[in-house]
Amino acid sequence: MTEENCIFCKIANGDIPADFVAQTDRLVVFKDIKPMAPVHLLIVPRRHIRSINDLDEADKPLIAEMIMTAREMALRMGVNQSGYRLFFNVEKGGGQEVFHLHLHLIGGWEK
Repeated sequence: MTEENCIFCKIANGDIPADFVAQTDRLVVFKDIKPMAPVHLLIVPRRHIRSINDLDEADKPLIAEMIMTAREMALRMGVNQSGYRLFFNVEKGGGQEVFHLHLHLIGGWEK
């Protein structure tokens, strides 16, 4: 998928509406349209990066920012104490469906 056809690029650019929870100059955070849990957010870089396999050394601060943003979102969504899961799906065999790097935050299940 090219950057021009990427749904997450279009969401990040505001061309496709999404239920945004947070936005910065480098990231957007929005609710997944097919949630796997009561809380299911996607933390997505605005810059198109196909997958974890396409990262380079210069992307280390971006990945750290994604994880710290997920931590902040867990607190904001009230799942930081009850627990949550963070994960990247990498390539088709790893469950990646949208080929634009994104971090899932899921949680909010009853104890």
